[in-house]
Amino acid sequence: MSLHNFNAGPSILPATVLEAAAAAIRDFEGSGLSLLEIGHRTKLFTPVMEEARLLVRELMQLHPDQEVLFLHGGASTQFMQVPMNLLPANGKAAYTDTGIWSAKAIKEATLFGTVEIAGSAKEGGYCGIPKTLEIDPAAQYVHLTTNETVHGLQWQQLPLNVEVPLVADMSSDILSRALPFDRFGLIYAGAQKNMGAAGVNLVIVNKNLLGKSDRRIPTMLDYREHIREASMLNTPPVFAVYVALLTLRWVQQQGGIPEMEKRSRQRAQLLYETMDACPIFECPVNVADRSRMNAVFTIKDPRLEEAFAKVCADAGMVGIKGHRSVGGFRVSLYNALPLESVVALTTLMKDFAHKNG
Repeated sequence: MSLHNFNAGPSILPATVLEAAAAAIRDFEGSGLSLLEIGHRTKLFTPVMEEARLLVRELMQLHPDQEVLFLHGGASTQFMQVPMNLLPANGKAAYTDTGIWSAKAIKEATLFGTVEIAGSAKEGGYCGIPKTLEIDPAAQYVHLTTNETVHGLQWQQLPLNVEVPLVADMSSDILSRALPFDRFGLIYAGAQKNMGAAGVNLVIVNKNLLGKSDRRIPTMLDYREHIREASMLNTPPVFAVYVALLTLRWVQQQGGIPEMEKRSRQRAQLLYETMDACPIFECPVNVADRSRMNAVFTIKDPRLEEAFAKVCADAGMVGIKGHRSVGGFRVSLYNALPLESVVALTTLMKDFAHKNG
């Protein structure tokens, strides 16, 4: 039985990436050594880091002042590293609250300065993106989470014309849609959803924003130190960087971000149209704010949830259980997911609705 991987993260990777990564573990570039045992400053690995950083720059069409870094840890590390580098002790930052992940970012930022909530979806149960923002022009930056994996919310219209630098956690929709990435002051993303394996974090930062805080920053947490060493300040997560490189190559070969966006729209449209056409299912998210990466839904009759979960499991549908904090179901539609998997799921949903509606 073939499996359909809807895991929210770590998540599905292209088959060609898995094959190349597996081969590199056995013998990297014909060296006779495994990728896991080569020196990170050798001529074998240095080109990997250089190409990965270059591909990010090319795919996202960044401007020269934007530095590309591959750092340890996931996006959660950036919840504290961003304010540590950008927010003076007596300064303030504006944050939007659209779900669990933005709330976690807010919690960490309060350790470094004053945080003001520019817009919140909390009172509405995280069912829609706030339509207006109140941002103090004295704020050092405004932070948003472009896609919330748990509640299935996504900013479809980003506030690109704000007067302060825009900082975005793009962990779950990086490389999935064309955006004016050069308009952002800082972008960060854990790799394990749309661009690789767990263990490495992509950071894109405008170098002109750095060095303005009066805070003493530990060397390993200072973006400037990592920029100076081209992401090789210390031993990088070699395997995770290589998998990211393979995934970036795959994105480029498939047609780049425009093609990823086209496929993303196709997957999401098919799933949401099926969901809306079957009264047995219910999506709590406002239609205009529905995520194209993580579709969440419930079954109106809770007694049918266990039966639906079993039918999905029997059909090889992996990872559709909703986050433990909200329950229900969640279908993750990341870049590497083939449309055929969504077709299989929606066919199952229609059949289940017909038998139980």
